[in-house]
Amino acid sequence: MTGSTRSSGGLDDRRKRLLFRCWHRGTREMDLILGRFADAEIAGLSERELAELEGLIEVPDPDLYAALTGDKPLDPQHGSALFDRIKAFRAVDHDA
Repeated sequence: MTGSTRSSGGLDDRRKRLLFRCWHRGTREMDLILGRFADAEIAGLSERELAELEGLIEVPDPDLYAALTGDKPLDPQHGSALFDRIKAFRAVDHDA
């Protein structure tokens, strides 16, 4: 996986797919944000959080990036504690 520092070994198929999709968004900025978050958190996400992440990765890159940077509100149907965690993670990870 481009950029990933985490092996997918030991992950169930659902988590492996999500990890791959987080690193292969289409725009490098979103690869870095979601990929790094997935590297750090994917193993510990609950079933509910996995479902929320699956929903978030369906949001078009420009809309999700704008929401993560605070330039545009996220569609309320995708708002969640997980989105807030990703946004906070991005703020700490200055390279993304």
